[in-house]
Amino acid sequence: EVQLVESGGGLVQPGGSLRLSCAASGLTVSRYCMAWFRQAPGKEREAVAVIGMSGFTNYADSVKGRFTISKDNAKNILALQMNTLKPEDTAMYYCAERAYCSGGMPTPEVMNYWGQGTQVTVSS
Repeated sequence: EVQLVESGGGLVQPGGSLRLSCAASGLTVSRYCMAWFRQAPGKEREAVAVIGMSGFTNYADSVKGRFTISKDNAKNILALQMNTLKPEDTAMYYCAERAYCSGGMPTPEVMNYWGQGTQVTVSS
């Protein structure tokens, strides 16, 4: 059984940082395309960062230069380092998996497994 469990969310002031983690069981993160999505109230779920088996990464324009996606293969964890956070980054953040990356940013429909999400709130 595949399980993805996110952690690390919370309340942070604008300009602050958070590091999200996604602990995987039942799959090896190094062998799959992994992504972070977010969904704000009233908005569609969107991909913010994706990392392929080779280590290739891609980011949504709104987070480029501020967010970094990475895999810790030894711990089987997907991470998202978020710096210089803005109020518009407030959302539920989800990690997700698919068998391979096809280039560009994935849509929710192509992902196979999802975590339950972790809330990130950026507010003063």
